Amino acid sequence: MDISRDEQRILHLMAQGGRIEISRSNGKIDMAKCYTRDGWLYPGFDLLLFRKLKRKKAISSSGGKPYRITQRGLVLVRSELNNR
Repeated sequence: MDISRDEQRILHLMAQGGRIEISRSNGKIDMAKCYTRDGWLYPGFDLLLFRKLKRKKAISSSGGKPYRITQRGLVLVRSELNNR
């Protein structure tokens, strides 16, 4: 399965230890924010991208905790060089 460049960036960030936190109003998800492992807010993330990743089962949440990458997500992500 092929994934977009934006999805690839988010999955790579999450594979390094990032997380996605959501906020709900009236039971519906109204905002999703992606944080790096260092706690920085990633600016290129929106609700549409969150729904795409969730539909592909690349991310999941358990027990009310933030969304993390799944085994399926690790398979989808391609390795990239880290600029550190």
